Amino acid sequence: MNELRRKIEAEILERGPIPFSRYMEMCLYDPQLGYYSQNAAQFGKAGDFYTSSDVHAVFGRLLARQFEEMWRILGSPERIVIRELGPGRGLFAQDVLDWSEKKFPDFFRVLRYELVEQSAALRARLEETLKRHIESGKAVSETSGAEARYSRRQVGTTEVAPIQRFHTIVFANEFFDAMPVEIVSDEGSLRIDTRNGRFVETWVPSSAEELEFLDRYSIHPEPGERAEVSRQTLMQMNKDATIESGFVVVIDYGYTREEQLAGRHRGTVKAIRQHSVSANPYEAPGEQDITADVNFTALAAVAEKQGLHAQKLITQSQFLMGIGEANQFADAFEECRLPQERAKVALQLKHLVTPAGVGESFHVLVASKGVDAEKVSGLSGLGFGRR
Repeated sequence: MNELRRKIEAEILERGPIPFSRYMEMCLYDPQLGYYSQNAAQFGKAGDFYTSSDVHAVFGRLLARQFEEMWRILGSPERIVIRELGPGRGLFAQDVLDWSEKKFPDFFRVLRYELVEQSAALRARLEETLKRHIESGKAVSETSGAEARYSRRQVGTTEVAPIQRFHTIVFANEFFDAMPVEIVSDEGSLRIDTRNGRFVETWVPSSAEELEFLDRYSIHPEPGERAEVSRQTLMQMNKDATIESGFVVVIDYGYTREEQLAGRHRGTVKAIRQHSVSANPYEAPGEQDITADVNFTALAAVAEKQGLHAQKLITQSQFLMGIGEANQFADAFEECRLPQERAKVALQLKHLVTPAGVGESFHVLVASKGVDAEKVSGLSGLGFGRR
């Protein structure tokens, strides 16, 4: 029997049926047996899924260009922190740092890149990928000496450290979709029990906090429907948005409350294994990814409570096209010497920005604090089609 399954069953036998969020947390983040904790090649085309940074370095290069523009909008301060949540193997950070060093030396000089990664196995990969930048002090992971100016707290499954002093850009790409959620239906709140060696679903009355979440940010499920309550996501965002001035940039697949009211995005929990999607999160605990679409209405509301101004949600396609159209995506084609190289890169770029790829599946939330609103609205990533 799967070792993590035995561990979850033991907890259920000891404590009684557990919330779905606890089940999801153990499956993904158990220190030894969780999906993100195991030293396995879960990322990339040979793994279970791949992120935009696995497609081509242009994703990080375009974001480097956008981060540099944000820095200039902030007045080109003498210190700026990029704080990436869930950096995985560090490919995105590597692309941002390398391209900034090459193209934006003034920005690179004042930049400090901080990486918040829960998984010890992935932190080891990070330190391998970013060895040069970590050794130079340009990049720092959780295990490589974060400064004492942080007051660390544990929220959900990730240790967070609110930024209090420097201008900050908080960046989260496919991070919030892996935060544990509760599942609710017209029967109440889901609990996971065990019976005859199998996980079974039972229901208890929804809590006042869950009902309040549905009232504010979501919908109350109709008979036969399910919806997610992402309270841990709200707590995480509440901490990450605690910045003095700067930006929060979230890229993920998700929805708004208006889309839910229109009948979409109801019951979005899914399991992913070897690029195949399943609706059964109980099949192979610790061996498959479990995700839920992100409630951007809730994220934006939390950002606003922290004093940030959230821009209108846009697609990844609009965001990347806005950044790249000024120089016709020269960031992507710079190293191409032969026509076939340009053709290959063009296909990779197409995957990032078109509906046939992930351009319309992913959305981008940009929120800012301490920045002139007119300057923020003028960001290239927010202006596709405007020029």
